[in-house]
Amino acid sequence: MLMGSGLVQHPKVRLVAAADPRSDARRRFVGDFGGTAYETVEQLCADTEVEAIYVASPHQFHAEHVVIAARSGKHVLVEKPMALTLDDCDSMIDAVTRAGVQMVIGHSHSFDLPIKRTSELIAAQKYGALRMITAVNFTDFLYRPRRPEELRSETGGGVLFNQAPHHVDVARMLAGSRVTSVRAIAGSWDPERPTEGAYTCLLNFESGAFASLIYSGYAHFDSDEFMGWIAESGTPKDPDAYGGARALLQNVQSAADEMTLKIAGNYGGSGRISAQRDPARLHQHFGLLIASCDHADLRPMPGGISIYGDQQRSFDALLPPSIPRAEVIDEFYGAVVEGHSPRHDGAWGRATTEVCLAIARSAREQREMRLL
Repeated sequence: MLMGSGLVQHPKVRLVAAADPRSDARRRFVGDFGGTAYETVEQLCADTEVEAIYVASPHQFHAEHVVIAARSGKHVLVEKPMALTLDDCDSMIDAVTRAGVQMVIGHSHSFDLPIKRTSELIAAQKYGALRMITAVNFTDFLYRPRRPEELRSETGGGVLFNQAPHHVDVARMLAGSRVTSVRAIAGSWDPERPTEGAYTCLLNFESGAFASLIYSGYAHFDSDEFMGWIAESGTPKDPDAYGGARALLQNVQSAADEMTLKIAGNYGGSGRISAQRDPARLHQHFGLLIASCDHADLRPMPGGISIYGDQQRSFDALLPPSIPRAEVIDEFYGAVVEGHSPRHDGAWGRATTEVCLAIARSAREQREMRLL
């Protein structure tokens, strides 16, 4: 629960209330933070002490919960994906615009400091123009405990809604340009997990740059090996713990059994520690990524940027993060309190959703999708 840990540790945020239908989670919240815990989002939004809402509900509820929060005058930080349809994205943008509140879409890995630093180097054209982005991530995503809807594509399950937004956000951040076309292939190879578990896609940008994005969540090869065995969260990973996700599911006999495992791993569950003690040791990442410019390949990593130039290789080191996901909170605070225009606003989130929907449609229809 890195976002929860970040909210607790950030000096500009005070966590005062939460909503969860699970009584165990509500009790844990009161015990951890001394705040008020509500059963419904409506009750939470009626709390006059609450100024902003972090929407981390299942994907299908994002639009509804943002509209409720906006109508109550609350600013909103919304987990990716922004929503499951462009119509829902539009309703969210309309709600916050009418209410005069701010909305930031995050977390995605485009917030990560190594990505931000790489985008700054690209924007400054220190190594010439960006030409190509190559991004590869192999994980155990599909074999982590899931709710039933997380294994159905039509309800926002699978990697196209859950993981592609990270890849697309990062590519868009680095390219600094609009996506003009998408060609994708997706794989759904396990009938026991009947949703997309892998994809390969090619994005073309208006600038002339292009990106190839490859993802597999089938729990075989682990691309954290490319990152010095630093996990996506920024913490060290034990390579000898191979196969843990699949092993955990071996004794699952039903969807109810899996749901029990899922709840145990959520906040308030028996297998989850408090959000107050979950620090990241290095910066987060989303697998191997190489941004190819005219005169260098740039590789963001958990500790900084590896720069492979024409004549020499160098490393632009970054200090470790002191607060998990501080970049997300800082952008949100800047929008709400300081009046800055957030990079990851509703228009940004909608554009990423449009690309992810195009990836799904391109894979389904086996053709290139043009984005006007």
